[in-house]
Amino acid sequence: MRKIDRRIVVVISVIFILGLAWGLMKFLVAQKEPPPVRRTIEARRFVKAEPVKYTNIAAEVSGPGRLASIAEIDIVSEASGKIEAGNVSLKKGASFSKGDVLFVVYPDEAILSLKARKSQYQNTLASILPDLSIDYPQYEDGFYSFFNSISVDKPLPPLPEIEDDQLKIFLASRNVISEYYNIQSDQLQLSRRTVRAPFNGTFKEVYMELGAFTNTGGKVARAIRTDEMELVVPLKRADAAWIRPGDLVSVQSENMNITWNGKVIRKSQYVDENTQSQEIFVNLPYDKKQPLLAGEYLMAYFPVRPILDVMEIPRNSVFNSNEVFIVREGRLSKRTIHVIKTNDRTLIFNGLPEGDSIVLQQLINVSEGTLVQTAKDAPGRPGKGSGAAAEGKKANR
Repeated sequence: MRKIDRRIVVVISVIFILGLAWGLMKFLVAQKEPPPVRRTIEARRFVKAEPVKYTNIAAEVSGPGRLASIAEIDIVSEASGKIEAGNVSLKKGASFSKGDVLFVVYPDEAILSLKARKSQYQNTLASILPDLSIDYPQYEDGFYSFFNSISVDKPLPPLPEIEDDQLKIFLASRNVISEYYNIQSDQLQLSRRTVRAPFNGTFKEVYMELGAFTNTGGKVARAIRTDEMELVVPLKRADAAWIRPGDLVSVQSENMNITWNGKVIRKSQYVDENTQSQEIFVNLPYDKKQPLLAGEYLMAYFPVRPILDVMEIPRNSVFNSNEVFIVREGRLSKRTIHVIKTNDRTLIFNGLPEGDSIVLQQLINVSEGTLVQTAKDAPGRPGKGSGAAAEGKKANR
């Protein structure tokens, strides 16, 4: 019994000592003053902002373009035969004027055949003239004059007018009318063997040389017109919307020392699949003192049109295409704007109430509700040690 009582006393003693120690510890901890709690300080960023104020801004549109001839055609042969020389050299880069003979497709055989056919036609007319003088005396003088005016070296004269139905039957039975039109067809075919320049231009490509044989429809050369050019200017669709046919355009060379005055003649009604641009065509008149060459690149400046009640801001201050930050009660707040025109570095918009402070710089790693301070609200210019100020300077640049 004594051994059991001793164990109980030991356990109770241990529990009593541990409880006494724990109570003493809690008492001492309660007597100690709590450490001061640090108050969380929210970082304040410095941003560049301006009040929204709407004015009238001139919409300027410009862009580079490539000169192209208003006419670029393939010159083909309308007859078969050997190519012979004309009035100009059949070489790439050779120039010509409207009406010049570019080349001739061997005409000798066709000329002789046409002369023989006209001579045979004279023989046919000579055989019917005695019958005309007896049966149709009122038409005798007209057909005699027609017969005498026929020359194998000249085109056929006009056929006399025939109003009598019996005379028509008589002439048709002798093939007088059909042969007349057959000869005219041969004359037309002979004229097509001589190829003349349809405009003032130059050869861009030459596919056949002199002496070569060509078939009917064969391509001989490619020519472009040089006395009238048009400038093809690809623009973004939003910019092209400000351009109208008939607008006067100032066109300048790359070195900006020569200026031409052109006019918008048309706009493409499609968007290029590759560049997503709409083409504007500007007509440029020919100037002998300052000639234009196809393929040149020039800068076009289109007329200025005012945009009413808008504001212009840097493009990098806009995110998600149409959202900006404004400063409301010292904190950032997102707003949606109505973008009217986008330039290279700026953007023209409206849609915000006048007086709101709009942020004019690109902000990185910020969210709506961030505490900010504008430059005009700062007590002094932030020093170089301020991370927010350094970031603001970087954004401004």
